[in-house]
Amino acid sequence: AEAGKSGEARAILLAAVQDPGARGEVLAHFGPLMDQLAYMAFQGAMVYYYTVSEISSQPATAEGRTVRVSGKLKPGSFHRVEGSTSAHFSLVDGIGEIGAVHNGVLPDLFFNEHSEIILEGTHTPGQEFDSQIVIVKCPSKYVAMEESEEDKS
Repeated sequence: AEAGKSGEARAILLAAVQDPGARGEVLAHFGPLMDQLAYMAFQGAMVYYYTVSEISSQPATAEGRTVRVSGKLKPGSFHRVEGSTSAHFSLVDGIGEIGAVHNGVLPDLFFNEHSEIILEGTHTPGQEFDSQIVIVKCPSKYVAMEESEEDKS
């Protein structure tokens, strides 16, 4: 049966190449497949992450998997282990707080109080979030200007 479907698909593609009027049949035949492929590609491009308060209620990250958590750097929480690139800090989201550790260089905007920080790594309840990748979403200039105008008032 599979060989018959494969042969039918080849015949439809060949007809479309030879007769431009047959392209509608190709779309009707392969349209659902193309929709599924587009959906899968879109799903793969989406970035999922938990907020600090959401990840606190999540189980440990499965072996070989990573998760993302988003928050802001808690003021005064950052410290680097002397003589190393290992850094310990906390992220907050207004509701919860989570400790994290990252070994490596951090972007300059990491320390901007308006930056949103997304960590990718592993989560184990009751332990620091083990970050392998740090993504910093640049703060909006509009928000920064708006807050600066409010400070002047």
